[in-house]
Amino acid sequence: MATRVLSSEQGKTSITRMQAILSNGLTEQIRALRSEGEILSDPNVWDGTLADDFRSNTWPQAANGLTACADALEALRARIQGINSDIMAAGGNS
Repeated sequence: MATRVLSSEQGKTSITRMQAILSNGLTEQIRALRSEGEILSDPNVWDGTLADDFRSNTWPQAANGLTACADALEALRARIQGINSDIMAAGGNS
């Protein structure tokens, strides 16, 4: 049975857009957001009852989520690039 290999114009356009979003700062913005949260976690920078709650409860979970998100987006970017390269090499550009 033949395996279909295809990258339509719509597919190519979507891949290009997705790669542009992922390559033009989305991951860096997430990492920058995490960095700002780390700054706010310093009681010498931001303190008080609610700031302490942020440091103790809100930020640890958010920081882990941001790190996981940035890692997942980088993996997605690499996977899309690899799949697209394989499809093009297999003649799926028709």
